[in-house]
Amino acid sequence: MISEREVAETLSLIEKDPLKAKEIVSKYPERDYFVVGITGSPGSGKSTMTDKLAEMFAAEKDVAIIAVDPTSAFTGGAFLGDRIRMRRSVKRNNIFIRSMASRGAVGGLSPGIYDAVEFLGRAGYDIIFVETVGVGQSETDIVNLADLVLLVLAPGSGDDVQMLKAGIMEIGDIYVVNKKDLDESQKILVNIEATLKLSGIERDVISTNSITGENIDRLKNIVQDHLTVLNQTKKLEKNRKDRYKFNLLNTLFSILRTRYSKIEDLEKIISMYANEEGENNESKEN
Repeated sequence: MISEREVAETLSLIEKDPLKAKEIVSKYPERDYFVVGITGSPGSGKSTMTDKLAEMFAAEKDVAIIAVDPTSAFTGGAFLGDRIRMRRSVKRNNIFIRSMASRGAVGGLSPGIYDAVEFLGRAGYDIIFVETVGVGQSETDIVNLADLVLLVLAPGSGDDVQMLKAGIMEIGDIYVVNKKDLDESQKILVNIEATLKLSGIERDVISTNSITGENIDRLKNIVQDHLTVLNQTKKLEKNRKDRYKFNLLNTLFSILRTRYSKIEDLEKIISMYANEEGENNESKEN
């Protein structure tokens, strides 16, 4: 495992240059790791929940957290608000926390998130939690990045209506109704279960209180069960291939937007994507 300082410095380089990022990542050997996405409406308790889950998993594994914060209009960086709520994680030596600015990305994630996650996995972290800014009909990029997605809902955020919108119900692998001490939480729980049943979708649904820690241990076990199944099937391998393609497309978009005049950069990415497609086609034929 490389030092935290080296990890932090490398992530800064990755965020600045998408092509350089791929060169950096390629220097580290591939290894198995999991990406757990935590998304939901602002104020639903995502940060506190991420903090508690990370602490539990850190008892057995090395954990990294990427908190995608809103972008500062003045510096272009992250507000770092989520770190304030992750008091337990900051005290653990085997938990690394990084805030990344969303930089106005439509899908809710920073453009450099794919390479950042790949680097952290190769650098030795076993589980990487990615907490998003929030969730909306267009903010579904977390599905392309994570192996498992927790959709966190809570009373008072309009979630009972928001979750019924197109695209939202498909985001979560596990539905978490947080702040179960509030009266409306049971109503949201019933609505979710009814909606899933009508849609013919099978998902785990659990009610928690991230402040008191109630049912967080149960949630941790559910997450672990999902990760175990992923590891035993070919789903994890498929996720990696899909994530690689989304990463290349994301990089291509970033170059088109910020450095479109450098044609050689575009050619490199197109060549990488073409080579990947060619290898996949050859494997299918064989």
